[in-house]
Formats: sequence, C-alpha cells, structure tokens
Amino acid sequence: MKSLVVGISDCKVSNDLDSTLVTYALGSCIAVALYDPATKVGGLLHYMLPESALDAQKAQQNPFMFADTGIKALFQAVTASGAQPKRMVVRLAGGAAVLDSQGVFQIGKRNYLAARKILWKAGVLISAEAVGGEVSRTTRLDLATGRMWIREAGGIEKELIHNQSPKKAIGGG
Repeated sequence: MKSLVVGISDCKVSNDLDSTLVTYALGSCIAVALYDPATKVGGLLHYMLPESALDAQKAQQNPFMFADTGIKALFQAVTASGAQPKRMVVRLAGGAAVLDSQGVFQIGKRNYLAARKILWKAGVLISAEAVGGEVSRTTRLDLATGRMWIREAGGIEKELIHNQSPKKAIGGG
C-alpha cells in the first residue's frame, strides 16, 4: 500500500486503490476528506487558515492554504476525477488548540467554523468529524474502501466512521 502524503497547505486526489491519502500532525489546521464510494475517488485537503482574504497574494499562489479557496479547489479536483458531490462522504479532522490552550487566537475553532459554513452553503453534509480539543491528529483515507482512520497524539489509531454522531470537543478551541 502506497501512502500519498498531503503536506500543510496541500491537497491530493486519487483513485489508485493501492494508495492511502495521509496527512500528519494536524494541530489547528483542518483536514477535509472527500470520498465517492461509487467511483472510489478520494481527496484530502490540509489547510491552515480560514479565509483567503487574510492574504490574497498567498491564496493566489497556493489556494490550499485557506478554507474558502482550498475546499473549492478540492471539490473541483474530485469532480474532475469522476466523483459526484451528491454521493460524497465528507469528513473533517483537526481544528485543535495545540499551542493556544488559553483560546487567545482560536485558529483551530475559526478553521473548523469556516469549513462548516462553506460546506453548509454548498449543501454538503459532514458525515463525521474529529475536531477541537488540544491534541494533534494524523489522518489516513484508504482509497480502496473509503475508510478513514484518525490517530491522536499519544493515542491509538481509530476509525472515523461516517453516519454516526461524532463526539465533538470544539469548546476548548
């Protein structure tokens, strides 16, 4: 099994059933995972900041840095690869207050709320999420099965199952 690593401010889309999309050490950043079970096309975005208006020049150079431009680009890439939005399983991870336990900047919370707003406006439901708290997370999306795995810092890897009521820990940041 090949790992296609998604770095910070990065996005990858694939339908290679021998591959897994993975992103490491999500702190305040958010991972948005999309998967179409019919076409087995998956995409993973790892964005840093909520709004491209914070730095329009950087957004133009790298749309994956921001929620608004990155999520749009992710959806365009997966649909260009044959995925259909109405079938997509959408999952979120990250948005922690790793270096901001006092909640001064609330980047993780702002990143999470930006994703929810963008997806809601697009009419897309989030199937599952592992967000908030004060721990970093690593995510892995298996393209053959559509299963997504989350490992919190110091913890064991657990499946993030869609269509369940996920436990949210967003209150702390």
